Amino acid sequence: MRIKYGSLLLLLGLVFVFAACDDEDYNVPEGVRNLTNDCIKRSLGPNVVGNEIAFAYAMALPPDLGNLSSVRVEASIAGASGTYLEHRSFYTHNGGIVPSTGEVREGGADIGIVVGAPSVTNGKVTEVTFVKDTCAATLRYYYVIPETAKGQSVTFQFSATASNGQSVSYNMGPYEVGKIEMKREIVLTNNSYFSISDFEVYDETQAAANPDKIDLVYLYRTPFAGINFGHALVSPGADSEFLPGVTLPQGVNNQTYIRKDSGSRDQHLARDRYGIFVDDVDLYEIDLSTQPFYSIGLQNESGAWIETADGKYRAYLYVNLVDNAAGTMTVSVKRLLIE
Repeated sequence: MRIKYGSLLLLLGLVFVFAACDDEDYNVPEGVRNLTNDCIKRSLGPNVVGNEIAFAYAMALPPDLGNLSSVRVEASIAGASGTYLEHRSFYTHNGGIVPSTGEVREGGADIGIVVGAPSVTNGKVTEVTFVKDTCAATLRYYYVIPETAKGQSVTFQFSATASNGQSVSYNMGPYEVGKIEMKREIVLTNNSYFSISDFEVYDETQAAANPDKIDLVYLYRTPFAGINFGHALVSPGADSEFLPGVTLPQGVNNQTYIRKDSGSRDQHLARDRYGIFVDDVDLYEIDLSTQPFYSIGLQNESGAWIETADGKYRAYLYVNLVDNAAGTMTVSVKRLLIE
């Protein structure tokens, strides 16, 4: 499991955190007489379809040479819906009154100042046109990873132009996109059936119509016979003692391997909590062939590693929320097709 900790520091010869020359005091370092730029990747962890790759693109020129005109980002693979370039430039506020709004904010607040029109994306290209006299800005770019990028690498070219005709560009990448697929916040209800292969929840009638797809049965049971059963994921092929009160539909009998892991976490599935990520390598390398066909007593923030009966998929399942009163469990899953 890949562990990523730390903070991002942007140490540049230019002061990129200031948004507009007439909003903030700004001085380009002595000797710099041209448009200059830099870029950092802000997002951490493996790149997964449906998630974002985030960047901060900074550019500046001496005030007497003109203003910024436009910013452009071209991806090698067109991003999915939701890809955009911020039209606000952000800086970290020291506390007190915010000059652009007059509101009082605590120190450390992320303040955005509008410097351009909302971005326009056409295919691979996303652009912002400046609408305010601005000689220095840091704009954030969010690329939503599309299905077409799965298993591929993606690159980005950032570029800026100024009113004096100068232009600069900055290349980022390549960034490998994993083959992992992900679905978050799936609600399982008591005695429901779940398919790893299609991320779908089935009721009994639907399971009977799709027996080969059923990998797990979700149960909620109060303690009985000395067993603290609680919230459980059970393979249809497990012994009947682990399926109390359940009559499986005809043909629902897959033997799915399950390994409970209360110490695992994944930042993507936990919605930006923790500094740990499950990636392709974790699922390729894990051996679940000796694991049982059930996992009982699942709690909030626990997890389970899963392999389907045909060995086609391996998955990591994270428990977002258990609800004893409702008899439900909300889970998020990363899965990998084993090729």
